Amino acid sequence: MNTDVCAASHFNAPLTQLIMRPILIGIILLSVAAAYYIYLPLPSTISEPWKLMISDAMIRGMMKLGFLAHDLGLTSPFGLVKYFSAWTDAKIDESSPSVRVTEASFGGVKALVFESTAAGQEQSFKRGVVYFHGGGWTLYSTKMEPFFRLCMTTAEELNAVVISVEYRLAPDARFPDQYDDVLQASKHILTAEVLGRYSIDPRRVAVSGDSAGGNLAAAVAQQIALDSSIPIKFKVQALVYPVLQALDFNTPSYQQSANMPILDRSTMARYWLEYLNGEQKLVPALLANNHTALDQGQEIATAKAKTNWTKLLPVAFQKSYKPVFPLHGDPKLLEKLPGLLDVRASPLLAETEVLKAVPPAYIMTCEHDVLRDDGLMYATRLEEAGVHVTVDHVEDGFHGCLSFAFGPFAFSVGKRSLGNYIHWLKENL
Repeated sequence: MNTDVCAASHFNAPLTQLIMRPILIGIILLSVAAAYYIYLPLPSTISEPWKLMISDAMIRGMMKLGFLAHDLGLTSPFGLVKYFSAWTDAKIDESSPSVRVTEASFGGVKALVFESTAAGQEQSFKRGVVYFHGGGWTLYSTKMEPFFRLCMTTAEELNAVVISVEYRLAPDARFPDQYDDVLQASKHILTAEVLGRYSIDPRRVAVSGDSAGGNLAAAVAQQIALDSSIPIKFKVQALVYPVLQALDFNTPSYQQSANMPILDRSTMARYWLEYLNGEQKLVPALLANNHTALDQGQEIATAKAKTNWTKLLPVAFQKSYKPVFPLHGDPKLLEKLPGLLDVRASPLLAETEVLKAVPPAYIMTCEHDVLRDDGLMYATRLEEAGVHVTVDHVEDGFHGCLSFAFGPFAFSVGKRSLGNYIHWLKENL
C-alpha cells in the first residue's frame, strides 16, 4: 500500500511541475506586460509618479478600448468611457451634515444645488458659486464623485451655495449646445428671485469650472459681462486648468506634455472634434496645425495673433520650443470646423474690449499639462486688458489633479490645489 502511494506521488511530482511551469511563465509574462503598459517615463518633478502611472493606465486602457469600439462602429469615440464613468456617480443622499444637496432646474437646465446649512448661518446671505464640470464637453456629470465632492467641499468651506450645472454632452449635443445650456442656466440663476430663494448675496457670486468646464466658465463670464439686460453680474471667475483655444496644438506645453497623464495631446484634439462635430479622422490635421497654416488667409492670421505664445508666454515657459505652422494647410478644415474661430468655443480669441469687461480671475495651471499655456496666455491677455488676475501655477501638477483630492487614492497635489482654490475664493468672493 505504501509502495503504491509513493509511486503515485513520484508520478504526480513531474506532472505538477509540467502544469505549474507554463502557469508561472504566463504570470511572469503578464506581469512584465502590465509593468510595461503601466510604466511611463515621467519627470521627476511630477507629484507621486507611480500612483499617477497606475491611475493613468486604467484611464488610458478605457480610452483605447473606447476608441477601438468606435473604429469598429460600435459606439461613439468616448461612449465606453462614458458608460464606465457613470459607475462612479455619487448618490444625492450622500449629503454631509452641513451641506444639503438637492436637484433643481434653471431655465430648463438641470443642476445640483449644494447649500451650506452651517449652524446659526441659515438666515444670513451666503456666497454663490456657479460651477461647470470638466470632461471634454463629452464625459461625466455633476454626480460624478470628484465633482460632487468638490462642490460639497466648496459649499462647506465657504458657507456657500454651489450650483453645479448639468449641461448636455456630445455626441447628443454639439457646440454651441453646451455653451447655450450653461449661459441659459447662469442667466436664470443671476436673478433676484433665484438668488433670494437660496439666500445668495447678489454681490458675491462666482462662475467657475475645470478643463472644458473652465472653457465654458470663461465664455459665460465674457457674455454675462457684456449683456446689459443682466443687472446682476459675476463678481469673480475661477478657472481650473481651462482649455481656451484650438488654433495651436503645438504650444510649448502641448509639445512638452504631449504624452503626459491624465490628458495627452491627441485625446484633447479628439475632444475638440467631438465638441465641434468634426470627424475623428481629422485628428492628425489638427495636431499638425494644418488649420492655421501660413496660407490660410487673413482671418486665421488675426486669430493667431491672440494665441501667439512667443509674445504671451513668460520666457521661462517657452524654453527652447519653436512655433509650428506649416506653409500649406487644408483650406477645407475651417469649413468643416467653423467653431474653431468662434469666441464662444475659444474664449482666448476674445477682443480686448470684451476682456476689459470681465470680472477678476483666478487661473490654475499645471506644469505637466498640455493646457498649461492656454491658461497662461489668457492670464496675460486679461492683465493687458486691465483685469486683475491671480495665476496659481502648480509646479508638480498634472491635468485633472484637483479631481484627485478625494478618497483613499488621493494625491497630495490634489489636496494642495483644492486648498489653494478654496483659499482664493474665501479671500476674493
